[in-house]
Amino acid sequence: MRVADLFSGCGGLSLGLKNAGFNVVVAVEHAAAARRVYAQNFDHPVLDLDISGVNKVVEHLAPFEVDMIAGGPPCQDFSAAGTRSEGLRAQLTVSFASVVAAVRPTYFLLENVPQARESAAWIAARRRLKRCGYGISECVLDASFYDVPQIRKRFFAIGRLAEDDHFLDEVLEAHPRNSRMTVREHVGDSFGVPYYYRHPRNWGRKAIFSIDEPSATIRSTNRPVPPGYSAHPNDAGPFRDARPLSVAERARIQTFPTTFAFSGSAHQQDLMIANAVPVELARHVGERILSHERLRCQTATDLRFQSWLVARGLMNERSAGNVASRLRRIAKILKTKRVPLDQAELLDSLSRRPAFRSLSTSVRSQLKRAGALYAEFRLSAAGP
Repeated sequence: MRVADLFSGCGGLSLGLKNAGFNVVVAVEHAAAARRVYAQNFDHPVLDLDISGVNKVVEHLAPFEVDMIAGGPPCQDFSAAGTRSEGLRAQLTVSFASVVAAVRPTYFLLENVPQARESAAWIAARRRLKRCGYGISECVLDASFYDVPQIRKRFFAIGRLAEDDHFLDEVLEAHPRNSRMTVREHVGDSFGVPYYYRHPRNWGRKAIFSIDEPSATIRSTNRPVPPGYSAHPNDAGPFRDARPLSVAERARIQTFPTTFAFSGSAHQQDLMIANAVPVELARHVGERILSHERLRCQTATDLRFQSWLVARGLMNERSAGNVASRLRRIAKILKTKRVPLDQAELLDSLSRRPAFRSLSTSVRSQLKRAGALYAEFRLSAAGP
């Protein structure tokens, strides 16, 4: 599936989607420092465009023929760290929806802070996307339950043409972990310290964290322990033994690999890392989208197969449904999405599986018959 990543930043979302199996073919980023880092790490073009210029963006995306438009519009106007007043940057969410509406890819993926879900900008954008025929799933995910060592809650909206609302809610929210990931689980002892300093938003919060707990949300502010710091009662350890994390260490907490190259001033790097979608969280979301699409395609194939069986007069609708069910059972036994069409290959593959050999002779015959009928269906569909 071909993807355009708008508001790509340095590439956290792009890398996660790439790792999930997507083909990211173009990115758009207006900030020069982030665009340079993106270009260092990816082979496809990253364009310098202002997303508010919708027509120009659509014109530049057209040659790439994308199947999905993804992106995280600037969140400062929504976030707890910002003013929460909706200004010009919030309207870029509406611009994102306008680009999607004009290009009409099969999917869109939008990421933002949780507060964006109730914003006027998203409500307007959502209304426009619904008019274009997208079914939309919305959820807030805590990255620490999705293989990211950081308590970072993010809002995701995923849309697909000709789909029902909430189509992906359940699988997106299914935790791959039963507990939050700690920093030590992800990086081991590579930081060389048991505690680190993270500058708090206000002095009523702890500032000393242990690597045996998940990190707080990575922010662009990164300062040393100030002179005269007074220990907070919730600090995880003595502040004299703590230090701020380096740029590379903060990138690790955002689950960027050590091979990902950063450049620019320390402040520019801190800003782009803080703004990035955690790579592992993006991978999780991407994998769920691809799984849904594969299942959707398989369901469509099943229906065509059943219709072919009935149209050929080979059986009634109920029997055709049973044959399609046996075909899915073959795929499960072989642990594959593609059932071999060559019958000798199919029988050889099945005979080597204990799960098949343990079945009764009658059931094995039914499965082989389903495989033969499916091969005939596929060959007839291919034509001469």
